[in-house]
Amino acid sequence: MIATLVLLTVAAGLLTLFTVAIGQTEQQGNIASRTTEFSQDKMEQLMALRFNDPGLGGTMLPGSSVGAVPPADAWPGYVDYLDENGGALSSSTGAFYVRYWSISTDSSGTLKTITVVVTSNPLGGSQSIAPSTTLVCVKSSGL
Repeated sequence: MIATLVLLTVAAGLLTLFTVAIGQTEQQGNIASRTTEFSQDKMEQLMALRFNDPGLGGTMLPGSSVGAVPPADAWPGYVDYLDENGGALSSSTGAFYVRYWSISTDSSGTLKTITVVVTSNPLGGSQSIAPSTTLVCVKSSGL
């Protein structure tokens, strides 16, 4: 009877641990899926532009031939901020997701490499690695 009592006490403690772990895993998977969704949305917007559209010009960082994604500093026109539900925000205040993109043109001027990175805030600031997604596409002048 004492052994059963000890076993039940340990099982009750582990049940709480498993409940928290399952909740964290589900939420982490949800956020990771949303970073993928938001990066695909931006990539589709950029790929829909004409090759010579001003929205597909230049690189993210001045003087850089490639453009770093994500940059050390957000570069206007190559970053946007989203709330927890994916709604656009006008600044980084309250942003749960940050979406960066970089566009570089090859030396022949006929190919553009588009890179989109979406990062999220760690859950409650308690995790060391926040979910993020990186997408890369190439657009040719013939499209």
